[in-house]
Amino acid sequence: MAASGIETALRMLEGRWKMVIIFHLFDRGTLRFSELERAIPGVSQKVLINQLRELEKDGIVERQVYPQVPPKVEYKLSAWGEQMCPALDLLLEWTAQRPQGNAET
Repeated sequence: MAASGIETALRMLEGRWKMVIIFHLFDRGTLRFSELERAIPGVSQKVLINQLRELEKDGIVERQVYPQVPPKVEYKLSAWGEQMCPALDLLLEWTAQRPQGNAET
Protein backbone atom coordinates (compact mmCIF):
# COMPACT_ATOMS: atom_id res chain seq x y z
CA MET A 1 0.00 0.00 0.00
CA ALA A 2 2.80 2.44 0.88
CA ALA A 3 4.53 1.80 -2.44
CA SER A 4 1.29 2.57 -4.26
CA GLY A 5 0.96 5.87 -2.36
CA ILE A 6 4.54 6.82 -3.22
CA GLU A 7 3.93 5.98 -6.88
CA THR A 8 0.87 8.24 -6.88
CA ALA A 9 2.78 11.10 -5.23
CA LEU A 10 5.73 10.75 -7.61
CA ARG A 11 3.39 10.65 -10.61
CA MET A 12 1.80 13.94 -9.52
CA LEU A 13 5.21 15.56 -9.00
CA GLU A 14 7.08 14.09 -11.96
CA GLY A 15 8.12 16.51 -14.63
CA ARG A 16 11.25 18.57 -14.82
CA TRP A 17 9.65 21.82 -13.64
CA LYS A 18 6.81 20.84 -11.29
CA MET A 19 8.85 20.95 -8.09
CA VAL A 20 10.43 24.24 -9.17
CA ILE A 21 6.96 25.71 -9.79
CA ILE A 22 5.76 24.44 -6.42
CA PHE A 23 8.78 25.92 -4.63
CA HIS A 24 8.21 29.34 -6.25
CA LEU A 25 4.54 29.32 -5.25
CA PHE A 26 5.48 28.07 -1.78
CA ASP A 27 8.02 30.88 -1.41
CA ARG A 28 6.15 33.75 -3.05
CA GLY A 29 2.44 32.89 -2.78
CA THR A 30 0.28 33.93 -5.71
CA LEU A 31 2.11 34.53 -8.99
CA ARG A 32 0.99 35.57 -12.44
CA PHE A 33 1.95 33.35 -15.35
CA SER A 34 4.49 35.92 -16.58
CA GLU A 35 6.11 36.06 -13.11
CA LEU A 36 6.51 32.28 -13.08
CA GLU A 37 7.93 32.42 -16.59
CA ARG A 38 10.55 34.99 -15.49
CA ALA A 39 11.34 33.08 -12.30
CA ILE A 40 12.07 29.89 -14.26
CA PRO A 41 14.12 31.05 -17.28
CA GLY A 42 14.95 27.54 -18.50
CA VAL A 43 11.34 26.49 -19.11
CA SER A 44 9.50 27.03 -22.38
CA GLN A 45 6.06 28.64 -22.32
CA LYS A 46 4.45 25.45 -23.66
CA VAL A 47 6.04 23.23 -21.00
CA LEU A 48 5.20 25.69 -18.22
CA ILE A 49 1.56 25.74 -19.33
CA ASN A 50 1.44 21.92 -19.46
CA GLN A 51 3.08 21.49 -16.05
CA LEU A 52 0.71 24.05 -14.48
CA ARG A 53 -2.30 22.31 -16.06
CA GLU A 54 -1.20 18.96 -14.63
CA LEU A 55 -0.63 20.48 -11.17
CA GLU A 56 -4.06 22.09 -11.37
CA LYS A 57 -5.69 18.83 -12.52
CA ASP A 58 -4.11 17.02 -9.56
CA GLY A 59 -5.42 19.67 -7.13
CA ILE A 60 -1.99 20.99 -6.08
CA VAL A 61 -2.29 24.40 -7.77
CA GLU A 62 -5.26 26.71 -8.20
CA ARG A 63 -5.67 28.93 -11.26
CA GLN A 64 -7.57 32.22 -11.13
CA VAL A 65 -8.53 33.90 -14.40
CA TYR A 66 -9.61 37.55 -14.33
CA PRO A 67 -11.93 38.59 -17.18
CA GLN A 68 -10.05 41.61 -18.46
CA VAL A 69 -8.02 42.66 -21.48
CA PRO A 70 -5.26 41.59 -21.57
CA PRO A 71 -6.22 38.46 -19.61
CA LYS A 72 -4.76 38.15 -16.14
CA VAL A 73 -4.08 34.63 -14.82
CA GLU A 74 -2.71 33.91 -11.35
CA TYR A 75 -1.56 30.68 -9.77
CA LYS A 76 -1.23 29.68 -6.14
CA LEU A 77 -0.95 26.50 -4.14
CA SER A 78 -4.30 25.03 -3.18
CA ALA A 79 -5.02 24.39 0.50
CA TRP A 80 -4.12 20.75 -0.16
CA GLY A 81 -0.95 21.80 -2.01
CA GLU A 82 0.06 23.99 0.95
CA GLN A 83 -0.05 20.91 3.16
CA MET A 84 3.03 19.77 1.25
CA CYS A 85 5.06 22.73 2.59
CA PRO A 86 6.41 21.02 5.75
CA ALA A 87 7.61 18.14 3.56
CA LEU A 88 9.30 20.65 1.22
CA ASP A 89 11.05 22.23 4.20
CA LEU A 90 12.28 18.79 5.27
CA LEU A 91 13.45 18.08 1.72
CA LEU A 92 15.47 21.31 1.72
CA GLU A 93 17.00 20.44 5.10
CA TRP A 94 17.80 16.93 3.90
CA THR A 95 19.50 18.31 0.77
CA ALA A 96 21.52 20.80 2.82
CA GLN A 97 22.91 17.90 4.89
CA ARG A 98 24.31 16.11 1.85
CA PRO A 99 27.86 14.89 2.49
CA GLN A 100 30.45 17.01 0.67
CA GLY A 101 32.06 14.06 -1.11
CA ASN A 102 28.81 13.26 -2.94
CA ALA A 103 28.52 16.44 -4.99
CA GLU A 104 26.78 16.29 -8.36
CA THR A 105 28.99 15.71 -11.36
